[in-house]
Amino acid sequence: MANDSGSFTTPYVPKFDGDYDHWSLIMENILRSKEYWSVIQSGFKEPKGNEVIDAAQQKAIDDARLKDLKAKNYLFQSIDKSILKTITQKETAKQLWDSMKVKCQGSARVKRAQLQRLRRTFETLEMKSGEGVSGYFARVMSIANDMRNCGEDMPDVKIVEKILRSLTEKFNFVVCSIKESKDIDKLTVDELQASLLVHEQKVVEKRSEEQVLQVMNEPRNAQGRGRGIFQRGRIYSRGRGRARPFVNRSAINCFRCGQQGHYQFECSSSEKGVVNYAKFDEEEELLLMAHTEVSKAEGVINYAVFDEEEELLLMAYTEASKAEGKGIWFLDSECSNHMTGDKTWFIELDEKFKHSVRLGNSSKMAVEGKGNVRFEVEGIIQTVSNVYFVPNLTNNLLSIGQLQEKRLVILIKEGTYRIYHQQRGLIINTQMTANRMFLVYAKMKPLPGNCLKMEEEDLEILRHRRYGHLNNKSIQIMQQKQMVKGLPKFKGAADNVCKICNVEKQQHQEFPKKSKWRASNKLELIHGDLCRPITPISHSGKRYLLVLVDDFSRKTWIYFLADKSETFETFKIFKHFAEKEAKTAICGFRTDRGGEFTSNEFNKFCQDNGIRR
Repeated sequence: MANDSGSFTTPYVPKFDGDYDHWSLIMENILRSKEYWSVIQSGFKEPKGNEVIDAAQQKAIDDARLKDLKAKNYLFQSIDKSILKTITQKETAKQLWDSMKVKCQGSARVKRAQLQRLRRTFETLEMKSGEGVSGYFARVMSIANDMRNCGEDMPDVKIVEKILRSLTEKFNFVVCSIKESKDIDKLTVDELQASLLVHEQKVVEKRSEEQVLQVMNEPRNAQGRGRGIFQRGRIYSRGRGRARPFVNRSAINCFRCGQQGHYQFECSSSEKGVVNYAKFDEEEELLLMAHTEVSKAEGVINYAVFDEEEELLLMAYTEASKAEGKGIWFLDSECSNHMTGDKTWFIELDEKFKHSVRLGNSSKMAVEGKGNVRFEVEGIIQTVSNVYFVPNLTNNLLSIGQLQEKRLVILIKEGTYRIYHQQRGLIINTQMTANRMFLVYAKMKPLPGNCLKMEEEDLEILRHRRYGHLNNKSIQIMQQKQMVKGLPKFKGAADNVCKICNVEKQQHQEFPKKSKWRASNKLELIHGDLCRPITPISHSGKRYLLVLVDDFSRKTWIYFLADKSETFETFKIFKHFAEKEAKTAICGFRTDRGGEFTSNEFNKFCQDNGIRR
């Protein structure tokens, strides 16, 4: 008992955080170190009042009682107040310990259910990509220890086999080496973890060495006078001397041919018709599209000649397609603005607008105006605003970025390009060509020059609308009396009907302001309806409302029901209460013929009591 002297420092007692296995392990160790574990195992019983006890027995009882109180003190310190209030038996330390064990671990059936869940989790465990060995071992051992606490037999060989078959592919040759060189039945989990950690460290060191060697092998040449500082493949001059920066070209990919070792402007595969990407600033408009010469054979759409290394489709429309008002528009994600070189596409054009666009070869093209374009795509008429007029441009371009600013939804999936409008839905749907480009085949739809070009029936409808939907007879009188100069003769065909007038001038029957028949006495007619399930339900679990209204007095009764099957019993209670209060019987009952009011039992009850339905 020297440990309980005043000079001994009280050990730290951990608070219970919900993990009973961890808490019980630490508390058992503390109580054993204090020699109080015996009262947890055997317990302490107070002697009976009539029992004769000598001095030696009394001293042993006092010592056991003191141990029990000290053990209870440690348990009280470690258990939270909210949990301690739920424990009923707290007289001895053993009762307190056993109550915590039952509360946290549960019965044997609960343990079996937890064990089934842990088994399923253990079997589906796999090492994640990029996860370290230590982290994966921690996850496996955590579940394995929980299974052991639930009574599962978990030897090391079972855990070792699970880890070896669930590692990632980079450990395959290490796993084969371990299986060939070591006896798996005698291999412990700690030995396996040590072997895998050594391999992991070697892989990390090898990667770091490769990166260091790659940086050290980069050439360091400089020209000019003065000293320089090498930094990430470049030499920067310092002081008064000059130095030309050096760039490691071995890691540079050409944007034209895709090969390494040179820039795009140095590429030898440059030919006419290849797309050039430009260096530009944010203030300049950019046109990333080139054109080829097109054969002018009538009615034929021409494709650019290309080889296997340069798969670019540059399509243009011919003179025949222009005459028919048809054309092709390219959906271009690199173009900063809608552009066209054909003035006939515009329905509105502001030629005062002047601007310029830069091509990939740093040359510029003049913009001679900006306006709106109207065309038809697959039967849908589209109006595109803010389109640049570039006279020297031979291709029509639709800027994806500008379409995105209009809050259109753009979806590219499985070779199909779809553009959706918020109200109109799908407006453009096109398939990818063989050369991985998306085209829109459009037809010009200019605005009508004057109303005389329209059909006669359309003219009459238009004239009718312009005169404020005036009736046909009045328009004929205006024409006969020449009240309007230049008004053509109005035929007023029977088939020529204005849809707006047809809808607005329809007549409907008036809603009745009062019912044709009303009850003249109390309970002569009762109206009933059941309100469907209401969310959220009430605190008492009620979800339905049964509403009953007397047609004569308009008095209303409302009953709250937990289920609609209670409707019949509630109606019988209401009938007894209402008839007793009004001193007369219910003569009629009117409902919407819902299922709860049309059951055989309900109909028989009404028939037996003389209630009309």
